[in-house]
Amino acid sequence: MTTAQPQPLKAALWMLGAIASFLLMAVAGRAVQAELNSFELMFWRSLFGFLIIATIIRLRKGDFAVIRTRHWGLHLTRNLFHFFGQNMWFAGLMMIPLSQLVALEFTMPIWVVVMAPLFLGESLTPRKLLITLIGFIGVLVVAQPGVQPVNWGHAAGVAAAVGFAVNLIFTRKIMLHDQVLCVLFWMTLSQGAMGLGLSLIGGFTWPSLGLSPWLAAVAIAGLTAHYSLTTALGLAPATMVAPMEFARLPIIALVGVWLYAEPLDPWVFVGAGIIFAANFLNLRNSTARQQPAA
Repeated sequence: MTTAQPQPLKAALWMLGAIASFLLMAVAGRAVQAELNSFELMFWRSLFGFLIIATIIRLRKGDFAVIRTRHWGLHLTRNLFHFFGQNMWFAGLMMIPLSQLVALEFTMPIWVVVMAPLFLGESLTPRKLLITLIGFIGVLVVAQPGVQPVNWGHAAGVAAAVGFAVNLIFTRKIMLHDQVLCVLFWMTLSQGAMGLGLSLIGGFTWPSLGLSPWLAAVAIAGLTAHYSLTTALGLAPATMVAPMEFARLPIIALVGVWLYAEPLDPWVFVGAGIIFAANFLNLRNSTARQQPAA
């Protein structure tokens, strides 16, 4: 059986789209939180996203049969953890420099390794433990406890990575049964309900009219980022795509310097490099296990 040849150039172009989308979401997320809290932001983001996904389903499919699922438990668990992770990410966005948040977010694949035994029944081998240890060292280099103040933003960045990791694990399970449009439909609908419910507890704030473009930008960027990343992974192996995603760190660091006068800390890049090395070792290990014997 022949396999499709990797297309690294096309994958790189899609990764540029993913990086641009992540940058837009970070800038728009900060702009929105000048007025709204993260729960309100998640409500409006999900509402915009739901309208977009529902329109796409109606135009492409003609009806909503694609949203039928028998795996409600998987969807609910996935969306709870994704909602948690995304809220932590938006919270961290307001407390620490963009470069630190992105570097901590890069630990997500390492948390997948740690939690796979719990959710997927995989064994935690000595090699995986070593990869986890290397990633944890990278986190310490990024946060620099004892050298500079460590605040709740750093904890939020790590918590976001944990939430995204569990989300990824359950997304893999769901994709064995349901289509992408089904996943996105229930994600935007359920997370919109979660955001609205939690917003009402503390008193719902209506955004100003001038905030509408930023809210739309957050919703659209969230969808295009993941679509671009998924497409890139379909065009080239993860071992090729992962280094491309690492380019997001220096770019977002420069955006932080330009827009918010954030310091350009070289230790963040050193720590991110250690985290990336752990991720790359994990990818190589996974790829080697998947290779058929000659």
